[in-house]
This record gives sequence, C-alpha cells and structure tokens, in this order.
Amino acid sequence: MVKEEKSNQPEINLGLVGHVDHGKTTLTEQLTGKWTDTHSEELKRGITIRLGYANFSIYRNKDGKYTNKKDKDARLLRNISIIDAPGHETLMATMLSGAAIMDGALLLIAANEECPKPQTKEHLMALQIIGIKQIIIVQNKIDLISREQALENYNQIKNFVKGTIAENAQIIPISAQHGINIDLLLESIEEGIKTPNRSINDNPLFFIARSFDVNKPGQDINNLIGGVLGGAVKQGVFRLNDNIEINPGLKINEKYFTIKSRIINLMSGNEKLKEAYSGGSIAVLTDLDPAIVKSDSLTGNVVSLEGKSPKVFYDLKLESELLERVVGSKEDLNVDPIKRNESLVLNVNSAVTIGEVIEISKHNTTVRLKIPVCANYNDRIAISRRIGNRWRLIGVGSIKE
Repeated sequence: MVKEEKSNQPEINLGLVGHVDHGKTTLTEQLTGKWTDTHSEELKRGITIRLGYANFSIYRNKDGKYTNKKDKDARLLRNISIIDAPGHETLMATMLSGAAIMDGALLLIAANEECPKPQTKEHLMALQIIGIKQIIIVQNKIDLISREQALENYNQIKNFVKGTIAENAQIIPISAQHGINIDLLLESIEEGIKTPNRSINDNPLFFIARSFDVNKPGQDINNLIGGVLGGAVKQGVFRLNDNIEINPGLKINEKYFTIKSRIINLMSGNEKLKEAYSGGSIAVLTDLDPAIVKSDSLTGNVVSLEGKSPKVFYDLKLESELLERVVGSKEDLNVDPIKRNESLVLNVNSAVTIGEVIEISKHNTTVRLKIPVCANYNDRIAISRRIGNRWRLIGVGSIKE
C-alpha cells in the first residue's frame, strides 16, 4: 500500500553537499530563509560542523515561474527538507551520515575555483556509494567571474562528472549570495528530483541524525520537555503515542542497553503532525529524560516500534568493494587491500563507528566495533581508512550473515 493523500510533511530529504566554503549554507538560507550554522563553533569558524536542517516549499505562479515564496496566485507543488552537510575534509563522516537519509542531492561547486576540489570528489563518490542517483549540480558564485570563466568552469565540471552517476545531471548556474537563478534551480529540483514511492506497511524505522534537549537552563522541573530526536523516517509510519525503542541505546559501564520511550509529539518544522512518513526531516518529541539526548548523544541510533528493532551488531561481517584510488586526497594514491588489525571508520545508516579488522577471508571482512550499530543485513556501509592524518573514503560494503 502506498500513501496517496498529500501531507504538509515534506516529501523528500534533499542533501546539499560540496567542498567547504562553496556556499552551501548561504544557498540553504536563500531557499529556506533559515541560517543552519547555529552551533557556536560553526559561527566562529564559518563552516558547517553538524548537519543543518530546514524546510522549504516550491510553488508555481500564474505566469509559470517557480518560486519558494507563497502568494495567493501561486500553486503549491511540493514541500522539501534540505540537509546542509559539512564540506570540510575532517567532517566527512558527518556528511556520510547525512547521505543515509537523503533522497536526492544538490552538488554545489564554486565557479570561481578550479574544479574539482578534493572534497567535491569525495562527496560525489559518497553519493555514489550510498546509492543516491538523483543529483543536480549547482554552479555557484557566477557573480564573481566573467562569462568566459563561467564557461571554462562549466567544461571542467562536465569533464569531472564524466563516467559518474552525475554525468547527465543538470548544471544550474546561480549566485546564492544575490538570489540569481534561484527560480531555475527550483524548477530543476521539481522536474528532476522525484519523490520515491513510499510503502507505509514496512516495519517503521527512524534514523536519528540529531538529538537534543530543548529546555532552557533553570527551567522548572514541572515544565520540562522530554528529549527530542531529529532525523528521518526511513520506512513505515510512526504515530502519536507509539511505544518505541531506541538501539543500540544507552551506554552504561561499557555495555549498551535498549532505551524505551513513547512518542509525545511529531514535528515538521513548526507544524505538528499526527503521523510521520518517509520523506522530510522530522523531530520526534519523547518522554525521555533530556539528559539522555543532549549534545547529539543518540545520533546514529535507530528508532523502531517496541519489539520490532533490527539487530544490534557488535561485530560486522562485511562483503566489501574497494575503490581503485583514494578519494579526497590531493595525491593520487592507490587503495591497498584491507589488513588484519587495522582500524576502519564505518558509516552505517546514520551511525559512525570505528572497527578493528579481526578476520579476513576471500569474500568477507569481519570487524569488531568500538561502538555497536543497529542495522539490517545487506545494509550498505561506507568504509574509510586513516591515511596521513585524515580518514579517507576507500570503499563500500554490505552486512552479511
């Protein structure tokens, strides 16, 4: 059964990815009216550290022009959640976690810099590994260059994406700073990134990408609000008052214990929902002690209905496929085979964990995890290795029995 009626909940999660300082957060503000860098370190350093979330709508007015501004003559086409992912090379794990809940992506490339930059390469490869095929390339900062330079950069982009999943992606030139061609970008999103068919009968799963305490310091104990979980419904539907469990859960003395709770409220932006389906970013308000969720402490956990959780893995058996070249490195380096006892960073759905390789066979690699993960067999995993002083993307794997 597929949900047919239209909801005010956003229909898709649209990722915004690309190299650091190419204008992702500025474009997010242009689309949504919200500045997503709200963490104190982000404001101080001028880069996105955590995943940023905001919603916007696409309308079409009586003249056929696409806009994100509501007026009486405009027809609502679709509500969308945008995920502003960090571009800095040290924050790739955060970007990969965000990719797990994306339905499509905008790959932002600055027109006033040579293409591709190392993280532009890495982000495109991450999208390919996670399996995101609906991509639009956004050529930003065209206000800073001449027409000839813009065409030269366009040709660099075409050469860069040749032979990749983005080879036939539209390239939309814009200036996020000045709002130039935003209408063309909205049209491209509406026409080029389709809402997937969603089944509401699957076992409901929610990937936690943020968790936080919304109470102000000194708030009266009788007025405390329970912990809030931010992320996306991967499948199925959650409803008010559902009894839920969160896995791997809470760490106590080196062991992890399932957390049980109840859904008190569901929010999309500032709007309350009775039901939350797969699609845009959602906030799940619970009756959890706020101390449990503060500072993103539950990021990477999976929410299910009580008794319906996927398996919690402490060891993972992976069928892996390594890339030929290291992605994101300025040097052109070959990817060496995985070795016994080496440490790997693994992105499993919205979780990030480190594992030590304890066994290698012809087809599989077994990794002992420092932080367990909740996942299903055959879930896809991004694999990174420490090269120099950075973790670099080297391949993809899937969980085997």
